[in-house]
Amino acid sequence: MSGRPPLDAAPAHALPAAPPGGAALPDPSRPLWKTFLFFLLPMLLSNVLQSLSGTVNNIYLGQMLGVRALAAVSGFFPVMFFFIAFTIGLGAGASVLIGQAWGAREPERARAVAGTALSVVLVFGLMVAVFGGLFTRPLLHALGTPADILPDATAYARIILIAMPGLFVYLLSTAMLRGVGDTLTPLYTLLISTGTGLLLTPALIRGWAGLPQLGVASAAWATVVGFVLASLWMGLHLRRRRSPLAPDRALLRHLRIDWTLLRAVLKVGVPTGVQMIVISLAAVVLLSLVNGFGSDATAAYGAVNQVIAYVQFPAISIAITASVLGAQAIGAGRADQLGRITATALGMNLALTGGLVLLAYLASRPLMGLFITDPAVIEVAQQLLHIMLWSLVVFGMGSALAGVMRASGSVLVPTAITIGAVLLVEVPAAWWMSHRFGLQGIWMAYPLGFCAMLLMQTAYYRGVWRHKRIERMV
Repeated sequence: MSGRPPLDAAPAHALPAAPPGGAALPDPSRPLWKTFLFFLLPMLLSNVLQSLSGTVNNIYLGQMLGVRALAAVSGFFPVMFFFIAFTIGLGAGASVLIGQAWGAREPERARAVAGTALSVVLVFGLMVAVFGGLFTRPLLHALGTPADILPDATAYARIILIAMPGLFVYLLSTAMLRGVGDTLTPLYTLLISTGTGLLLTPALIRGWAGLPQLGVASAAWATVVGFVLASLWMGLHLRRRRSPLAPDRALLRHLRIDWTLLRAVLKVGVPTGVQMIVISLAAVVLLSLVNGFGSDATAAYGAVNQVIAYVQFPAISIAITASVLGAQAIGAGRADQLGRITATALGMNLALTGGLVLLAYLASRPLMGLFITDPAVIEVAQQLLHIMLWSLVVFGMGSALAGVMRASGSVLVPTAITIGAVLLVEVPAAWWMSHRFGLQGIWMAYPLGFCAMLLMQTAYYRGVWRHKRIERMV
């Protein structure tokens, strides 16, 4: 494919129509921001729903079984996050390649990518199920799980580990559907799995309707039943819609590992997964700094993070949208659309993330009061929120640029920039400023890290990436 003109000169041409059976590519009669919203809103609702689901499940465990039950489940989270990070990374890589194939009107190529990704995640999931299921207790013991919650933590973790193959397929499938422009099916699927879990968890805890009382394991069994039912519905729904990623014979023919496709998927997926793990580890380091200021500081940290998580959702979803639409444009031979996609992503971030930031500032005290009852701690939490809330818009801008570049397979440098901003700016600044300014200094490090990330992403985007030859990855 020939090189593209400068992005600033990109004309407002339409992308070609998609092949039958999937979501259409951007309509020439519809402004790009409307296409963004159509793709973005279901994904945004899915993120909010998933977060609410986790919050309510924790409330069930804490209120109905006590703090030790909540601790038993929380102790397994680092292990679960590591495995899920791999699956999310694989899904990110697969969705980019599927988006490029879909933009090129090549559904068979999209199925080949999906078949390779599903094969890999099934093999990985089976390994986790076998070894994790056999060695659950030693694994949790090695993580330092307290002895008084080790039996409950083992019971919960063993169920989740054995069910990992199915959970991985479920998570990967919802991520890959974005590549063909389908964000509604993952939303409906999540509604089913979340609704099932929220009904079944308390039912299994209390033994309603003759069900067994399973204690902490109730949450694990509810999760498994939820994603199994949701996966079954998703498969039937995709077959009925004749989606290119429906579990039919056409897809099953591609259920094998194509090593060329796998290398391309991992080129995007591995850096994405590593980035998630590094950021989570950095969060642990910052939490240790916060813990040094006492339990009130830890409580304030938890309350602030609850609000930040919801305010960040638009920024994260916009970056994914930009990546998928950019991949479709590249596949359709319209790399000249990437400039418009980038500009639209930045504008959407300013409007949506900026709007939520403004609301959070105006309602900061009531928001902190949802999680904290002590007026003194509310005051501290409100100050911390005010210090860094505005910088989430900056975070969104940097994420949008990285998302567009990811669409072309340029992942290593944008990912290295994000990791570098976290490890070389945010974490050292938090340590230094915590000694100089106290607890507030830790929160000052977030804007510094986000600003550094945006400056470096912008420099790479304008100085290097825009001048590259943009081609399909496979």
